[in-house]
Amino acid sequence: MKTAIATRVPAGSFFDLDRKDPVLIRLREEGAELALPFALMERLVRSGAPYAEHARSLRSEPVTVAGATFDWFDAELPEEIADEINLADYGIVEHTDERRAALTQALDHLSLIHPEGFARVREFVRGLLWVGLKPGVRISSLTSSSDPALPYIITFSDKARRHIPPNTVSGQPSPLFLAENLLHEGVHQSISFHVLQYRVFADGYSSKTSPKIEIKWRAGQGEGRNQYWEIDRAFHATCVYNQLLRFRRTELRRDDLTPTERANFRSAYEEGLPAVRYLMRELELLREHFSPHGVELLADLRHQTDQL
Repeated sequence: MKTAIATRVPAGSFFDLDRKDPVLIRLREEGAELALPFALMERLVRSGAPYAEHARSLRSEPVTVAGATFDWFDAELPEEIADEINLADYGIVEHTDERRAALTQALDHLSLIHPEGFARVREFVRGLLWVGLKPGVRISSLTSSSDPALPYIITFSDKARRHIPPNTVSGQPSPLFLAENLLHEGVHQSISFHVLQYRVFADGYSSKTSPKIEIKWRAGQGEGRNQYWEIDRAFHATCVYNQLLRFRRTELRRDDLTPTERANFRSAYEEGLPAVRYLMRELELLREHFSPHGVELLADLRHQTDQL
């Protein structure tokens, strides 16, 4: 077995949307391809909710870049789906020329400057949910997110054009920041696939009973889970930040960044590097909670981290 996070979906696997499965075949024959990820969601959540049928109310605008086509969802997000993936406070935003240009520029930038990252996004992302807080909702908006229960779908807001995690916020929007956040969620989706497809954690491991890793840079944010992460959450973050730091390093080597873009990527890189080294060290101290394959993944992560 390979000791790195998967970069492709094996043909015939659970996540293969083209496989010969009665439900998937029916959706394809009925021209409801955008509902395919939601059919997988039905089986992962096992609540009996017909998420694929709810998804039929969605419309989508195709966004095609470098031969890859993504479904940019439109219409109202069905309540049943929003509740399951923690988007009850959000709605799908209007498709404007400005958002369309930003999205196309971000994906195009990934394809040209970060082809390996774009290949991962192309493989593990089909649907794009650009959302905004509903009127009257008084919480801090998400930047980007994805849910392991819903493969192939990533969510982001206007904030993704200004914020690169964990704490860098630009006064000016940039398609490069959006590009990083799209990559961020594409990597998360690939990790979720790998964890669900292969045994990464030791027998009996549970997020509910997992030892917690203190995330000191999130102190004072008002939510306990923000400051103490389960092992699987920290593993996700370490994998993602290894990719994002490479993205940022590549950006900083280019000579066509604006002063604002350069300053923000430098700040994010300098903040992210000690964070990923800290998470890597903490995970290694807790390696007994990983399967033999998971320990091999940690060794690969260590190799990647040492090269940053």
